[in-house]
Amino acid sequence: MEQITLTTDRLLLRPFTSEDTDAVYEACQDPDIQRWTVVPSPYARSDAEFFTDRLSPDGWRDGSMYNFAVRTREDGVLTGALGVNRRSRSGTYEIGFWTASERRGRGYMTEAVLCAARWSFTALGCDRLEWRAEVGNVPSRAVALRAGFRMEGEQRSGLLNKGVRRDTWVGALLPADLGLPGTAAYVPATGVSAAP
Repeated sequence: MEQITLTTDRLLLRPFTSEDTDAVYEACQDPDIQRWTVVPSPYARSDAEFFTDRLSPDGWRDGSMYNFAVRTREDGVLTGALGVNRRSRSGTYEIGFWTASERRGRGYMTEAVLCAARWSFTALGCDRLEWRAEVGNVPSRAVALRAGFRMEGEQRSGLLNKGVRRDTWVGALLPADLGLPGTAAYVPATGVSAAP
């Protein structure tokens, strides 16, 4: 897919470039980003270079992942990273994100997630956008809830992070949750109960 830039009232979401390497490297020195995300730990400058110069552009080229540098429109500072990854060819994608420590608590990432969700539903043909985070990552869960994700439960051993299997929370957002049409009809289960 051709790379695109998304905008909100306060934010600019654009594909990563080598110009973002220093800011990504600095942000990923934060112990919380290293603890709660799958970025390498310790995080080296070469990790930032790989992410901005190779992994992100390759994902756009082959349609497997769409990583955005989230920057404020006011000052252009890197606020965070947001990725939309294809999970299946049947319209399921997963969203993930981190926020730079000094930019947390301002609603930036919720705004970015909603923008990326709308784009996913309208441009990618996404019919289900999943969010997952390790159990205990309360800030990520708060962003997902504010963006309208419905929590669907926990997955045992749902994430491999730095060689350790961890339980995850999982939630999903559907096009209808944002007043948008899906690409396929959706019939939710009603009145169905499991056999004893």
